[in-house]
Amino acid sequence: MLFIYRFFLSLYIVAIRLYALFNGKAKKWIEGRKNWKQHLSDTLQAGEKRIWIHCSSAGEFEQARPLIEALKEQYPAYKIVVTFFSPSGFEAVKKNNFIDYVFYLPPDSPGNAERFVAAIDPSLAMFVKYEFWYYYLQQLKKRSAPTLLISGAFRQEQVFFKGYGGIFRDMLRSFTFFFLQDVQSKQLLNTIGFDKNIIVSGDTRYDRVAVIEGNISPIPVVEQFIASSKILIAGSTWPGDEAVLKECFATLPSGWKLVIAPHEVDLEHIRKVQQLFGDETVLYSDLDAENTGYNKRVLVINNIGMLSRLFAYGDIAFIGGGFQKGGIHNILEPAVFGLPVIFGPVYEKFVEAKELASLQYVFPINNAVDGKAILEKLIGDVPYRNSISDSLKKFMKDHTGATTTIMDSIKANKWL
Repeated sequence: MLFIYRFFLSLYIVAIRLYALFNGKAKKWIEGRKNWKQHLSDTLQAGEKRIWIHCSSAGEFEQARPLIEALKEQYPAYKIVVTFFSPSGFEAVKKNNFIDYVFYLPPDSPGNAERFVAAIDPSLAMFVKYEFWYYYLQQLKKRSAPTLLISGAFRQEQVFFKGYGGIFRDMLRSFTFFFLQDVQSKQLLNTIGFDKNIIVSGDTRYDRVAVIEGNISPIPVVEQFIASSKILIAGSTWPGDEAVLKECFATLPSGWKLVIAPHEVDLEHIRKVQQLFGDETVLYSDLDAENTGYNKRVLVINNIGMLSRLFAYGDIAFIGGGFQKGGIHNILEPAVFGLPVIFGPVYEKFVEAKELASLQYVFPINNAVDGKAILEKLIGDVPYRNSISDSLKKFMKDHTGATTTIMDSIKANKWL
């Protein structure tokens, strides 16, 4: 099985090298890992104590961020090393001032893992949500470095729970402790022999969005665009989401506007969004004191980093990703402001989405027809919308505290 694991890793690297010939993100994946050994040697300072936190992408970093802030406050003698698998995560965080070191994670192999872990020499390692790399985990275990899974979430269909999943169960045995999002994940791990090193701590993202909600800074040009209108905020959208939104846009009555923040903000994608919504649109970058674009009904955000603040201005949210294989993006950012959330059908991997959908505080849809029906209900029945908003705010508040649980465990177990 280990041979098959290595074979597919090698195949992935070959495929991404070919893809990089005509795809910018894949090219960054390759370029960012060039000369990584020398880069580590040139960057890391001798004599440091370090905590290593690995994230797949930007979303997982948001899960890690409350812990990073708590670690820096309680253990200031330690440097924080954050690694990413994806370029989108690395690019979003590389200039973050409160992270000591940010690196790409080299491809998993015996040699790479041994050199990388030796260079980092972590006193504590954390993997966020669902990143599992065999050789890295083996090296951490070999060095007796406490290794934690943070905000972990497991599903029955995953390979860990299959008869042929032995190597993946070996990966799990390298973890010192599991901090899980929900009871179902704990029960699944129990079925394969993990029962003494588990806590259902919840999801640290609840702590993160609570901090965001309490520290919102205004965006004056957005406020001027909104004026007295009600707002549908569409965040992290992909083309499939945008096609549905275009059909749903006709549902918005007079007095409502759409603010759309695509997941990809390259010039080509932004132009396609503008073409889709036509003369109704104005770009965020074009708004200024003299611009007549404030009279438009669709504001297109053509930058990164503003979305979490935009939700403070919204009444209903649409979160993208649910019409493609990877699934939905972060629904907790709008939920913390009490916004009912609409998203596409691919959400089964996300604990919070399933729970909130079961409570009918958020609304998965299969197509634009579903979207129109939900929007008509939410817009037309204001007491219903307000009731959902109040329930969401209470739910979000009740689910904070995962960071405190993890930090208490780090102290109690003397992992640092």
